[in-house]
Amino acid sequence: MLTLTQDLYDRIVEHARKDHPDEACGIVAGPAGTGRPERFVPMLNAARSPTFYEFDSKDLLKLYRELDDRDEEPVIVYHSHTATEAYPSRTDITYANEPGAHYVLVSTADQDGLGEFQFRSYRIVDGVITEEEVQVVDSY
Repeated sequence: MLTLTQDLYDRIVEHARKDHPDEACGIVAGPAGTGRPERFVPMLNAARSPTFYEFDSKDLLKLYRELDDRDEEPVIVYHSHTATEAYPSRTDITYANEPGAHYVLVSTADQDGLGEFQFRSYRIVDGVITEEEVQVVDSY
């Protein structure tokens, strides 16, 4: 199960809505080994695409150095789907290289009348997708 604060939930949703119609992406970092999402890190979708996201390689390198310096790890890796449900695509599965992370997908298809808003979380390990419950709390 993914447990995150209302503030983090709201910030992920706000980023997804702000970047619509392009996909938004980012991470939520937490202290290494805790599994607790704490620090919201929105990233730029270098692809600037409504159907695809890509972290900029320089930004990603900078992020991982910062995570190392702060003894943090990516607890949540998130992105949005702008016209489809919040379910991992084949590309998303290929990009899922953090076996300990929660992969959050936000569907903003409701903004264009193409579907309903969704916020869903998955574990993706060795290509296997497992949806998990999301619990939103006021604080930890």
